[in-house]
Amino acid sequence: MITLPSEQLHLPTAAELPDSDDTPVDNELQNDTPNILLEILRWIWRDRSDWYWGVDMGIYYEPNLEQPEQSKAIVPDGFLALGIKQRRPDEGGRSSYPLWQEKILPILVLEVGSKTYNGEYDGKVTDYTAFGILYYAIYNPFSGKGSHKERQFLQVYKLIDGKYELMPLVVLTEGGRMAWLSEIGLGIGYERGMRGDWQRDWLYWYDRSGVRYLTDAERADREKLAKEEAERAKAQAEAIAQQEKLAKEQAEAIAQQERQEKEKLAAYLRSIGINPDEI
Repeated sequence: MITLPSEQLHLPTAAELPDSDDTPVDNELQNDTPNILLEILRWIWRDRSDWYWGVDMGIYYEPNLEQPEQSKAIVPDGFLALGIKQRRPDEGGRSSYPLWQEKILPILVLEVGSKTYNGEYDGKVTDYTAFGILYYAIYNPFSGKGSHKERQFLQVYKLIDGKYELMPLVVLTEGGRMAWLSEIGLGIGYERGMRGDWQRDWLYWYDRSGVRYLTDAERADREKLAKEEAERAKAQAEAIAQQEKLAKEQAEAIAQQERQEKEKLAAYLRSIGINPDEI
């Protein structure tokens, strides 16, 4: 566990700390993956304000009082903090996550494996263990290839008695895998899906039963489909109602014609001295 400095010191604020190290990410998935998870969380927890999901943001843990820009930080591809006081401190949002200011340690960190080795399986394990972060997830898009041949597509660790232990993954009906994070109340896992025109295995959030939460685009597509189906059903019902109305009108017209013919016949019979009621 890390130890935060005394509040009596003048500690650098988030505004005084660097929010970028100008280092390009190694691959496109390091940006897309955590942002998909953020997008889904915004919908799942749309009525909550006590959480924060950071993407490629510095978690500052050791301030440098003389040179704030030299303060020590770790920068996971994504992280989740629960129990924060406010989702957004001001309209500019967060530029960094200084622990001495936030006072809430992230409960989950996510690393997206890079093509070139970047310490996800050793150095960062040591760092996050020292921090005391409960869950550590590694999503490796290069699983089974080259130097990543023996790596799993998704590994989720839980800190138990000061040591990370690999969690078992539940096999999902759609062919993916999921680890249930009980302290968060969500599962994190993967399955094959489409992101725009890009089809591959993506990371998603799941409920306790292993049902995947949809992305914004998927929800919009389903809502559009449901609306179209409702409109088709309405049009069909209106067509049936129109057919029934026409059939009723046609039947009434036939009945009316029959009555007129009967009355005409009765009038003729009376004109020649025959009572139609006696026939």
